[in-house]
Amino acid sequence: MGKKERARPEMLSVYLYIPNIVGYMRVLLNCVAFAVCFSNKTLFSVLYFFSFCCDAVDGWCARRFNQVSTFGAVLDMVTDRVSTACLLVILSQVYRPSLVFLSLLALDIASHWLQMYSTFLAGKSSHKDVKDSTSWLFRLYYGNRIFMCYCCVSCEVLYIILLLIAKNQTENLLNVVVSTLTQISPLSFLLALTLFGWSMKQTVNIIQMKTAADVCVLYDIEKQQHKP
Repeated sequence: MGKKERARPEMLSVYLYIPNIVGYMRVLLNCVAFAVCFSNKTLFSVLYFFSFCCDAVDGWCARRFNQVSTFGAVLDMVTDRVSTACLLVILSQVYRPSLVFLSLLALDIASHWLQMYSTFLAGKSSHKDVKDSTSWLFRLYYGNRIFMCYCCVSCEVLYIILLLIAKNQTENLLNVVVSTLTQISPLSFLLALTLFGWSMKQTVNIIQMKTAADVCVLYDIEKQQHKP
């Protein structure tokens, strides 16, 4: 019997960890949400945001039941990135200029991928280990759960709001945002609140991408210097 065959029961148990099951539910919720995103925006928003909130639930379950796994961490990050990417693609079809949302998509994926890869090169156990960073904002983001939560929630809520307030598929992004902000209403306050958190998150993404790129370049330099 091969090594893989002997490990199958253990592999199955990891796949069936409670936090991983929550992760599968998130994927299913997102699939249903995006299937109805144009026909029923309200249902989409509820399902999408509920899936987003389950991100905190699977993390709690992993710690509570001692079921932290590499597979679960990867599943969690992939689900986050893919769901946000899909929503940004949809917004790029609703608003003009669409390049705004496609650029945000590219920044989100590039910064997180580089951060994960640089973490591997640096031999760190977590991509959130940024204590040696020279950026106070970067350290604050990964070091303060409340601030990180505010930034992440702001991004997702902002994107949901933009989808809900779009009346057709040829909206001018700047006009819609300015028009909503100038109205004295709970919606305008929420939009302003999420815009600030969103801006902090994008700033962190830029810092993260540059910091991670520096780690990759330094790794190449050190490897060249150690060549015989």
